[in-house]
Amino acid sequence: MDSLGLFILLMLLCFQWTAAHAADEIPWTYKGLVGQTEWSDYFPECGGTSQSPVDVVTTQTKYDPGLMPLTPLGYDQHGNRPFSLYNNGHTAVIELPEWMGIGGLPWLFTAVQLHLHWGSGGPSQGGSEHTINGLSADAELHVVHYNSELYPNMSTAMMKRDGLAVLGILIVTGEETNLAFNNILNYLSRIRHADQKAFIPAFDVQSLLPKDLGRYYRYNGSLTTPPCYQSVIWSLFHERVQISKAQLLRLETLLYSSKSDEPDRMLLQDNYRTTQPLNHRVVFSSFSAESGKELSSGEVTAIVIGVMCGCVGLAVIVRFIVKTIRFFTLLHLETVAVNSSTSSWDVLHNNRPAPMPRLKEPEKAKEIKLDVALNSASVGEKKEEASPSPQTEP
Repeated sequence: MDSLGLFILLMLLCFQWTAAHAADEIPWTYKGLVGQTEWSDYFPECGGTSQSPVDVVTTQTKYDPGLMPLTPLGYDQHGNRPFSLYNNGHTAVIELPEWMGIGGLPWLFTAVQLHLHWGSGGPSQGGSEHTINGLSADAELHVVHYNSELYPNMSTAMMKRDGLAVLGILIVTGEETNLAFNNILNYLSRIRHADQKAFIPAFDVQSLLPKDLGRYYRYNGSLTTPPCYQSVIWSLFHERVQISKAQLLRLETLLYSSKSDEPDRMLLQDNYRTTQPLNHRVVFSSFSAESGKELSSGEVTAIVIGVMCGCVGLAVIVRFIVKTIRFFTLLHLETVAVNSSTSSWDVLHNNRPAPMPRLKEPEKAKEIKLDVALNSASVGEKKEEASPSPQTEP
């Protein structure tokens, strides 16, 4: 029984070792005889139920308030040792020093390497592995770490369910040059063919990451290349990183997947895996749906047009109100001016004395004469009463 158990253990170890080195021995490609549609025939885990990449449907993500912002450890402490840049025939890889890691996860994860995925058609033609709401980016950067708290090395950790942690950064194109990515792109000409390696100046790896490390999507997945081990804790950042169109063109056209001694040169392009079924998995988000909602270009255009129409309508209403107020003000002023120019007799006509009727001239003359006679007689009588009577002499 002990011998049987030992035999089974040896068989399992042998299987793991064989699977770990199968990807190096079988010449898999993204297209062709051993293209990604045939990967599961040669690498069984590529047909598993927890494969990567996936399409993140934001309306179906679940907010997890326990997801803390990710913290790069030692990313900016590159020292004086150069980095190793390598063309493995599938992508450009930079090996990272062991003092780099990532915090904010359940365990301590140590950095191993970073690499890129891209397309072949230029901007807006796709090239990223992950998509959000069905939309792909122009390229994608992966920073790979292994669980150094539980496992001794990358080879062991990559076959464990909680063995790896990969940061996914979506890359889009714009007008401005991203100087941080020139630390890689400027040296691609040194590794144009497969199996070529070159040392490049060390740089701040954190400069490649988005500014906001607190908003990301989290799910359990796999390596996106054979042997497709389902051992990756994925953190896909919501914020995208921008490079220029010229930088994307260099990434898409400088490298070959063929070796230097091969007569037929094959450009290294479209090195991204198509999205895989989510199956039973749940994609968590570190931010709520309201704060993480991203508006499409159509929605942004509609909002801008709506705001402009609203402003125009408000301006018309304000102008109408101002003109109405001005009209009534002028009308009031004209009324006051007209009233002030009218005669006071016209305004107070009820206080004007009524005209006296005229008498005929003869009658008036008689009345005057009669008044004069009466007045004279009255005066004479008053004089007689006032004068004393005369006395008789002896």
